[in-house]
Amino acid sequence: MIFPEIDQDLAPELLVSDLSSSLNFWCVMCGFSVTYARHEVGFACISRGNAHIVLHELGEGRDFVTDTLEAPFGRGINFQVRVDDLEVPLASLRNINWPLFLEPEEKWYQVGSAAEVGVRQFLVKDPDGYLIRFQQPLGHRS
Repeated sequence: MIFPEIDQDLAPELLVSDLSSSLNFWCVMCGFSVTYARHEVGFACISRGNAHIVLHELGEGRDFVTDTLEAPFGRGINFQVRVDDLEVPLASLRNINWPLFLEPEEKWYQVGSAAEVGVRQFLVKDPDGYLIRFQQPLGHRS
């Protein structure tokens, strides 16, 4: 039997300092939904479209920490999340004056010898310093 709530090919698990704060950021401000949660062990699986992320509160349940962990937890990584309308998460974050790491921009990236793919994007840090890059596709050009 396949359970859609756990049938994902990749779902990064992020250690967070406070699950409630993280759920507020990811779900209320950025439009993700809780797929399932085990609050008694500080755990929640969230999704937005085909993007899946697991949040796990440090010190609750089992922690898989491979080395010294210091805040901000998210150094050196960013998660790209495709959205149909960049204005939706952007307006939500701006409404509460959440600081952006990178203001909205239009960017074209080469993907082949003669083709480029365009996106409108911005970057924001979650409460633990994980960097999220929201991108709205703009299409291709030669």
